[in-house]
Amino acid sequence: MGKGKFDQIGSNRITLQWFSLMVLTSQIVGVFAIILLAILFGQYRGGFGWTDIDKEFNYHPLFMTLGMIFFYGDAILSYRVFRDVKKIRVKILHGSLLALSFIFASIGLKAVFDNHNYAVPPKKNLYSLHSWVGLATVILFGAQWVCGFVSFLFPKLSEDIRKAYMPSHRFWGKAIFSLAVASVLMGITEYSIFYKIYNNDEVNYQRNLICFFGVFVLIFAGIILYLVGHPGYQRPPDNEIEHVPLAD
Repeated sequence: MGKGKFDQIGSNRITLQWFSLMVLTSQIVGVFAIILLAILFGQYRGGFGWTDIDKEFNYHPLFMTLGMIFFYGDAILSYRVFRDVKKIRVKILHGSLLALSFIFASIGLKAVFDNHNYAVPPKKNLYSLHSWVGLATVILFGAQWVCGFVSFLFPKLSEDIRKAYMPSHRFWGKAIFSLAVASVLMGITEYSIFYKIYNNDEVNYQRNLICFFGVFVLIFAGIILYLVGHPGYQRPPDNEIEHVPLAD
């Protein structure tokens, strides 16, 4: 096969067209998942607002999905998409997307804690598996971000330490992302059961929105984990003079 059609990276032959299609598909299904959630809670579950605790709660699933799924997934993917850009720039983009993820997650956590604490009478906090896994995921995410920032961006540890830490950083990045996906799916299922959405045929459209949302989240996560796990899509050895771009 002609050299112009394929690019040899490691031991894998990959095409730019296939890679680009996978990335584009991930973004489309990710945006659709956010839109479905916004429609569900914005139109059918009371809307959004900070002055009403029930409306404030609706920010929780939306912001957690935005932060811990969409922006987190894109942050993980940044090293694959911008593989021919100077590494320092990709590091800044990666760290910025993760910081944005943490901001959205923090606001999402505030929304659910306010909903519980200011209810009359107050509701219990951290009583379900979803809440345990979700909070643990955000804590692990924050710790991962701090370790990555200190190790790779500023003050930036020695090369030997960075090389030793990198496998753990990659593993925990994918593991925490997987936990976030599990937590989001557990949360929307718990909400559906609590409000009897699954058993009420009068709101079957809400049930369908929830099911499609879950499917889109799984597709988005599956594509992200596939692209970052495929050795053929890894960034080439960092050489600011010569990079190996994906072939047209």
